[in-house]
Amino acid sequence: MFKNQPQLGEEFILEKVVTDTDTASYYGSGGIDVFATPAMVSLMENAALQIDKYLEEGYATVGTEICVKHVKATPVGMKVRAKAKLVQIEGQKLLFEVEAFDEEGKIGFGTHRRYVIDKQRFFEKIKR
Repeated sequence: MFKNQPQLGEEFILEKVVTDTDTASYYGSGGIDVFATPAMVSLMENAALQIDKYLEEGYATVGTEICVKHVKATPVGMKVRAKAKLVQIEGQKLLFEVEAFDEEGKIGFGTHRRYVIDKQRFFEKIKR
């Protein structure tokens, strides 16, 4: 499953600049042109997805749960950053603490769970 064992406390970070396609009005999650909650969730999840670099060929992770609060609006043009910190490994179950920031401070936080899968077995199972 793991080609190299990830370490608890390891952090994975992604950054981007908020564009028109990241806004609540674009996503349909609100009528305002600010960084959408679904876009923040996606950035957090994709930060955690970097854990896949530790997996052997044929394995991947899938998100199974995300519980976050979006606490501050971010305008188009501002840089945002998501951090996913690995805090628990239980066999194939991984737990991350996630946070998101803009240039002025924290905009969101919570937890995210991922599950390690064997891709071939996973796709065979969902075809049934």
